[in-house]
Amino acid sequence: MKQKNKQESTSKMQKMLHLDYRRDDDIWLTNTQTLRRLIGVLGIALPILLFAFLWVTAEHTSTLESISHYYYTRANPIFIIVVSIMAIFLMVYKGREPIDFYISFVAGVFAILLLLFPTDNIAITCCDADAAYSVTYIQDNTWRVRFHYIAAAIFLLSLNYMSLFVFTRSDKPKAERTKEKKQRNTIYKITGAIMFCALLVIMLGLLKVIPEDVYYQNHITFWMETIAIECFGIAWLVKGETIFTD
Repeated sequence: MKQKNKQESTSKMQKMLHLDYRRDDDIWLTNTQTLRRLIGVLGIALPILLFAFLWVTAEHTSTLESISHYYYTRANPIFIIVVSIMAIFLMVYKGREPIDFYISFVAGVFAILLLLFPTDNIAITCCDADAAYSVTYIQDNTWRVRFHYIAAAIFLLSLNYMSLFVFTRSDKPKAERTKEKKQRNTIYKITGAIMFCALLVIMLGLLKVIPEDVYYQNHITFWMETIAIECFGIAWLVKGETIFTD
């Protein structure tokens, strides 16, 4: 009985991950749905892993100014590895039409660029550079920081565009779409709208429309980035038909 249950669990896992052992001359990650799911999982996991790692290893329980500021902490490997993997997956994602590939590729390229051009040091913005969780300091450079903002904005806006306008597309008229497709489209629109609002709040903060003391003391950039990335992750999981499968 236990052996049967184990075999069924293994079969379900292989089906979910699209593992095909009938051929030994190709690699596992050749299925678009699996790629979408992995991108979604990585997006959802990133903010959680960064916060949890500093909490466990350095007992640091408050958030930093932004997700990008974890580059300067002991969570640096997590930040670089997860964002790099996401970037590679986005760059090899093909989709159904050329626009899918182009937008996804742009998102992947600018994800790499935001790593190559890190944001300003935590010593300047929010935190103590000599704290136990801090591991690096880079000579301050205004151009680098501005380019980081541009790269991060293009990365997130590209993903936002995909959620609102690429994932919602269908080759069938509205009346002929399945109930599950309509449910997925609703999720894409909701997550896309929330992402856009989160990015708008960040822009208002950078333009000082929101009072600086309120914006920076509450680490609003971090929370808005987290909301945007979580929404992006959910949209990609749904696009991978993890739920609401036809």
